[in-house]
Amino acid sequence: MITSYQIGSTRRAAHFERQAALVSMTHRSVFVTGATGYMGRSLIPALLTRGHSVRALARESSAHRVFPGAETVVGNALAPATFADAIAPADTLVHLIGTPHPSPAKAASFQAVDLPSVDAALTAALTAGVQHFVYVSVAQPAPVMRAYIAVRQAGEARIRSSGIAATILRPWYVLGPGHRWPYFLVPCYAIFELLPPTREWARRLGLVTLQQMVRAMVASIERGPEGVRMIDVPGIRAAGYCANVMERRSS
Repeated sequence: MITSYQIGSTRRAAHFERQAALVSMTHRSVFVTGATGYMGRSLIPALLTRGHSVRALARESSAHRVFPGAETVVGNALAPATFADAIAPADTLVHLIGTPHPSPAKAASFQAVDLPSVDAALTAALTAGVQHFVYVSVAQPAPVMRAYIAVRQAGEARIRSSGIAATILRPWYVLGPGHRWPYFLVPCYAIFELLPPTREWARRLGLVTLQQMVRAMVASIERGPEGVRMIDVPGIRAAGYCANVMERRSS
């Protein structure tokens, strides 16, 4: 079953808030690939803070960068045999491997790293009996970054065909440290979202913050496996907003 959050922003936020209220604080054991990358460095402390256990895959050269409190697993993200046995008892695998700062000039890297890493993570997850696969894809369709989108679409297709329960998040650009240049576009996006001819693409290809992404991933992990869920940019924003609301209520 594939569900898509194709509802208005207000209804979407209400939906996520109801779901957050219904989800009990189930302890999750999470295996993270790309643990020392842009999103992994922020996701892991967020999971640990909420009481989840984390195993973090890293190359030997970057193992020292794994956030304290996570158990480090040294391995090669493109070779499932180097880490599959270390996944258990994780019930969730979050796959964050990808070419840093993607651009059209890096198409060869998308094929050499991004897509093979999905195959490796899926093979390892299925071998280890993982119940929930979380994957960061990309917003689509879009008029640019076609090679990148094609690889992410192929990754999504392989996840679906594997039969594993999954959450697929589709941001366009994630604002944060070292990824700030599109901030000057925020006023333009605000205008485009108000205009009927540009509203749909402005929302679908909108900007999200690293904090919103992390909160959306944490919410998805805590919600657990449920078919194949697709979360687009408005959904990421809504999930991040509702996670923030729930955090404030519990503090």
